[in-house]
Amino acid sequence: MRAERVDHPVDHDQAVDTLRRSYAAVPPGEPVRLAKRTSNLFRPRSAPRTPGLDVSGLTGVLGVDPAARTADVQGMCTYEDLVDATLPHGLMPLVVPQLRTITLGGAVTGLGIESTSFRNGLPHESVREMDVLTGAGEILTVRPEGEHADLFRAFPNSLGSLGYATRLRIELQPVRRYVALRNIRFSRLEELADAIRDVVAKGEWAGEPVDAMDGVMFSPGEAYLLLGTFTDEAERPSDYTGQDIYYRSLRRRTRDALTTYDYLWRWDTDWFWCSAAFGVQHPVVRRFWPARYRRSDFYHRLVRLEHRHQVAARVDRWRGRPARERVVQDVEIPLDGTAEFLRWFDRHVGMTPVWLCPLRLREPAGLGSARAWPLYPLQPAETYVNIGFWGSVPIAEGAADGDVNRAVERAVSEAGGHKSLYSDAYYDRAAFDRLYGGETWRAVKDRYDPDHRLTGLYEKAVRRQ
Repeated sequence: MRAERVDHPVDHDQAVDTLRRSYAAVPPGEPVRLAKRTSNLFRPRSAPRTPGLDVSGLTGVLGVDPAARTADVQGMCTYEDLVDATLPHGLMPLVVPQLRTITLGGAVTGLGIESTSFRNGLPHESVREMDVLTGAGEILTVRPEGEHADLFRAFPNSLGSLGYATRLRIELQPVRRYVALRNIRFSRLEELADAIRDVVAKGEWAGEPVDAMDGVMFSPGEAYLLLGTFTDEAERPSDYTGQDIYYRSLRRRTRDALTTYDYLWRWDTDWFWCSAAFGVQHPVVRRFWPARYRRSDFYHRLVRLEHRHQVAARVDRWRGRPARERVVQDVEIPLDGTAEFLRWFDRHVGMTPVWLCPLRLREPAGLGSARAWPLYPLQPAETYVNIGFWGSVPIAEGAADGDVNRAVERAVSEAGGHKSLYSDAYYDRAAFDRLYGGETWRAVKDRYDPDHRLTGLYEKAVRRQ
């Protein structure tokens, strides 16, 4: 069965030709960047000297095939637009990252995660094939097997250093109208870890099926596991796009329900809890703050303006307050070490709340085991917990900016974990290559970008180029 076309057909071939022409126009030796309006990076970069790649025509859904449960999607399509195209068919991507303007190509080349990751892994694990613009200027179709399987395996976490996805075919899963939620409180982190282990093994909790699982830690003595079940029945689904704030509800509700659409974006309205930095959680401010601006991408634009103009930093200096270090990270910690790491984090960093999202590499039917992804080498059959913390801390007297992030990196490595690279990284080259598949990356880089026109992975992630 052929995929159904979406309501607004896209001239994909023309969009790809436009992209290739803009790539050819970048002078040799100049950095290659995407010209895109939104970004979910927290890593400042050097200013480009040349126009970015024209990806303006690569933002759509090419088709949805309800029978095969697949979608063909352009690389710059946001998950917001993708979900709008799949939900009318009763389908959703296997993993929908929690922020609306994350793009499918960005989630595959830069990683993504959400509450279905304990059973479906990461977004790149549901990709069946991709068309990739390589550093050599070619458009190649890459699949798990075949001539270009090496590029397929190395693409996740390559951050555009090996090419850019122009089209992706992904698997979809059936979904129902609502998500029923149970918010389970734990006063001991070991008990929370045991509960995660139990849900992963059985797919249920207290006799009820679990289709989605994430959590929040407010302190080592107060953490919640949020268990979701797809259902077609819900008496009074909640609405957290208005005055109510989702993460605050966890402390007062043991049961909840949301429409599936609202569940997928439950964290986006307040950027998890980070909207508090702009006063949006104050009842009076919230009443007059336009709903169209209660979105993660708008808050991120405000952050970028602050990075550029340093208004808050100047006010802090004027008031005699210490400078602050940005600590914005998502890290994967093996389940057995999660409680210990969270206590270390509470003692040495002290930011709360933090997000908890269990993760296991996916085991596709027929393979018998999970695929290996060398640039982000998680262990098959190992349960991890993604721990997300986003904010800033005062720079202690005598310390340097970056010291807290370096301490986090050491603690993550000592715990046998990994951290994603969308934000600040401080590794030296040898440690980075060891942690992020440097040998594999160089071999694939030399094959598909022999002139090294695309900025290297280390240069992007650590040197901010």
